[in-house]
Amino acid sequence: MSTRARILEVAADLVAQSPNGDISTRAVCEAAQVGAPALYRHFGDKEGLLSAVVDYGFDKYLATKRQHNPGADPIEDLRDGWDTHVDFALRNPNLYRLMNSPAMRTPPAAALESHQILTRDLERAAAQGKLRLAPELAAQIVMSANVGVALMLVARPSTFTDKSTSTRVRDAVHAAIFTPDVSAPTGTGSEGTGSEDTQVPSTAARLNALLRQSPDPALTPAETGLMTEWLDRLSNAPRNQ
Repeated sequence: MSTRARILEVAADLVAQSPNGDISTRAVCEAAQVGAPALYRHFGDKEGLLSAVVDYGFDKYLATKRQHNPGADPIEDLRDGWDTHVDFALRNPNLYRLMNSPAMRTPPAAALESHQILTRDLERAAAQGKLRLAPELAAQIVMSANVGVALMLVARPSTFTDKSTSTRVRDAVHAAIFTPDVSAPTGTGSEGTGSEDTQVPSTAARLNALLRQSPDPALTPAETGLMTEWLDRLSNAPRNQ
């Protein structure tokens, strides 16, 4: 095992065992039996080490998503993605809190990749006419809610005791971003909501997704960019309540 791999493995174990998820570089060096110069040579500073620890641990979670072949129904994939995200947080509370800590100036690469995977699934939903708004905006909404629920379940388990909380929030968020014809799973108590005012945004989101997947050769790059901008505006426009 390389020195870098040994330091990462030791640091990940210390993070998991720590009462609050915090570790010291001195403790890592002692447990890995390396000097401080070796740690800083490989990771730069403590934040660099912690960012690498997050990527190291979260890589196992992302590995299953990378190997997963998209199903015929992107909505079902998005529901599963939400649930596996929360499950990972509950099984790795310290790592998850660290990954979403505001103290980390640079987002871990794992967090960015997770967001990209989510956006791709939403683009598939948009291409099928199942999304009310642009995939990029929908991804921000879903990720914000998903991370928020997971953090509350991890950080305040004595307060958030209802096991159905995550599912209820998931279905409420999905009802807000998917078209009315996309039903929530039975038995969850959630129903899709929507009306005719969603037709233009969802159609614009679909056209935009299709245009990005297969650019029309009849349009110049400038025209394609302008068309994309217009469709973004239409798909993200506030709807009447």
